[in-house]
Amino acid sequence: MARKPPTHDVDDSHLTVGPPRRSAAGLESVAETLPLAVSRLGAVRAATALANLNQRGGYDCMSCAWPDPPDRKVAEFCENGAKAVIWEAEPLRIPSSFWAEHPLSELRGRTEYWLGQQGRLVEPVYRNPGTDHYVPISWEEAFAVVRRALAALASPDEATFYTSGRTSNEAAFAYQLFVRSFGTNNLPDCSNMCHESTGAAMGATLGVGKSAISYEDFAKADLIVIMGQNPGTCHPRMLTALEEAKAAGAQIVAVNPLPEAGLINFRNPQRPRGLLGHGTDLADQFLQIRLAGDMALLQAVSKRVLAAEAAAPGTVLDQAFLDEHCEGLEAFAAHMAALDDDEVRAATGLRDEEIDELAARYIASERTIITWAMGLTQHRKAVPTIREIVNLLLLRGNIGRPGAGPSPIRGHSNVQGDRTMGIWERMPEPFLTRLGAEFGIDVPLEPGLDSVESIRALADGRVKAFVALGGNLVSAISDTAVAERALSGARLSVAISTKLNRTHAFAGEEALILPTLGRTEVDLQASGPQFVSVEDTVCAVHASEGKLAPIAPGVLSEVSIVARMARAVLGPGHPVDWEGFEADYDAIRERIARVVPGCEDYNARIRRPGGFVLAHGPRDERRFPTATGKARITVNELETIRVPAGRLLLQSVRSHDQFNTTMYGLNDRYRGIHNGRHVLFVNPDDLAELGLADGQHVDVHSEADDGVDRTLPGLRLVAYPTARGCAATYFPEANVLVPLGATAEVSNTPASKSVVVRLEPV
Repeated sequence: MARKPPTHDVDDSHLTVGPPRRSAAGLESVAETLPLAVSRLGAVRAATALANLNQRGGYDCMSCAWPDPPDRKVAEFCENGAKAVIWEAEPLRIPSSFWAEHPLSELRGRTEYWLGQQGRLVEPVYRNPGTDHYVPISWEEAFAVVRRALAALASPDEATFYTSGRTSNEAAFAYQLFVRSFGTNNLPDCSNMCHESTGAAMGATLGVGKSAISYEDFAKADLIVIMGQNPGTCHPRMLTALEEAKAAGAQIVAVNPLPEAGLINFRNPQRPRGLLGHGTDLADQFLQIRLAGDMALLQAVSKRVLAAEAAAPGTVLDQAFLDEHCEGLEAFAAHMAALDDDEVRAATGLRDEEIDELAARYIASERTIITWAMGLTQHRKAVPTIREIVNLLLLRGNIGRPGAGPSPIRGHSNVQGDRTMGIWERMPEPFLTRLGAEFGIDVPLEPGLDSVESIRALADGRVKAFVALGGNLVSAISDTAVAERALSGARLSVAISTKLNRTHAFAGEEALILPTLGRTEVDLQASGPQFVSVEDTVCAVHASEGKLAPIAPGVLSEVSIVARMARAVLGPGHPVDWEGFEADYDAIRERIARVVPGCEDYNARIRRPGGFVLAHGPRDERRFPTATGKARITVNELETIRVPAGRLLLQSVRSHDQFNTTMYGLNDRYRGIHNGRHVLFVNPDDLAELGLADGQHVDVHSEADDGVDRTLPGLRLVAYPTARGCAATYFPEANVLVPLGATAEVSNTPASKSVVVRLEPV
């Protein structure tokens, strides 16, 4: 029998704080996961769900985009992946009576945790202008609302169409085709808020904005440098690859303002040593860097590499690689020679000896991987920081050979595939031209709006309709109060979702929530059961096929919803066979093969065991598709954030019981937090200097250039071993402190990891 959803919302009255852990996973992870699966799904459904997760012939995890190993284990999932499946597959439904009992004015005051715990959405619901409730309606009525509202716009550019990284390749391709057929490139997506900085930096320097390694490269590396990421919580299966690399002789360096349990010690739950023994110590060196200091660290290491080459010419740099494949070395070397060591110390908070040690490890390594996530991408100088990763790797030829390369770790399951399929407001003109020619449609060429620009355009009335294929933009984007007002002011909002979230509460004048199948569920169409495809973080494309019975009759797949919406909006005379797309996803893949580079013969290749890997010039053949055909070594000006006395530099982080804005629970056991989320992690020496104490409650105020007082109230201070001068609290709650205009150069990604704040005692 399904559990009953909570009636009362959560508070922090039972919050407890303990010491942070120094190991991740192990027997505790098993004890946490399996009983939860059985209690929420039942024994049979739980066994079916978990046995098919990340297996060939099964379905891809809807959590992170970590790649699958060549040899799959019986249990090819982590604790967080299992919790994602449980959250989606639990047979708890929102009844029709819910909508009359819970007005929008009430839902706006609910937490993400409470909303997500109410169960699956199983029927379309509609909010009439001027009313305070959603009401159930039919699918036909829902699509008629969309048709009428979009037809009333003065221009297609008055609508913006958001996408979540959970969306399959087939749904993403159909969605962008619909949007461009409608007449706009307003295609913001969650990548705008996470790895847009990566794509901008790597695209400009290497010609490809994706990871330049394979899964197998980790075990071939001599050195792995992990910057600004927490694998133990955000992509735990990475710890297995790191353990394998360690066993093969690799050294591992962790660069992070916070000590992360998974990078200290990994207790692999699939090995006796991990369950009952000590586990595996991972990081050989931990550099506890100051927030936003990564660019200075990378430049300091490059300076040492160049100095070592000058001291022993011909022994450090890969001169043959640099001569044949790179440009810009001379200007870069001159720039590094002038690097101010005092500025590096101020920016990083590190001692010279620590940087010397990292440089020595790098010089001694023949094969180095540098891997990173949002800790690097969400700063004002994120793009030049990632360009410095490329610079350092190029100096010793660490691209295009086994065990070496840049490795951004994507945080959402198919965010990379969405971009490959055309979900981007700035798709290159050759893609748009092929798309138009393939379908006989006029495709707009002007760049569209990204996520931040879409919120700004909604806020000032330039955009009047918001459609979201998955996701939770109100909570995920910066400047929460502005985002809430912006979405609430839209003429129309449409959310295609599996569960409730706060974006649904801040509905437009007219609003729809359209329920969709989850990735775990059987997708039965006119031609039979369907599978979809996804692309992981190392460019591997593989199939995913749900195995569980749908949550309720009448719930449509994402492809069905997009196809039917397109037919309703574009009319029966449109040249795209939307009905054929819905009936048989092979029809979509046939068109993908003719439009998307690297996807030729898609239907045949996706059916091979394990799928296929997209071509990657820098990785595969040291071919760099830049304007000059060479990798670019760039000059980047260092900029240190000056924090006034009595202030701290704040970053947002995820808890262990969380994926993006989805809360599976209220614990963060690796950091010692239980039954609550309203905490602020601060170094004990900083607390003493500020005259504050562990356990005290404070209001957190951000100090932005625009003069607006943004406040996150009532956080409990937790004395924690953070880098001095730095603090951390949870995403998405911290987004209220980040101004909409505080973004990274070039990429326009919210700068959520470097917010100057002051603390006021409550």
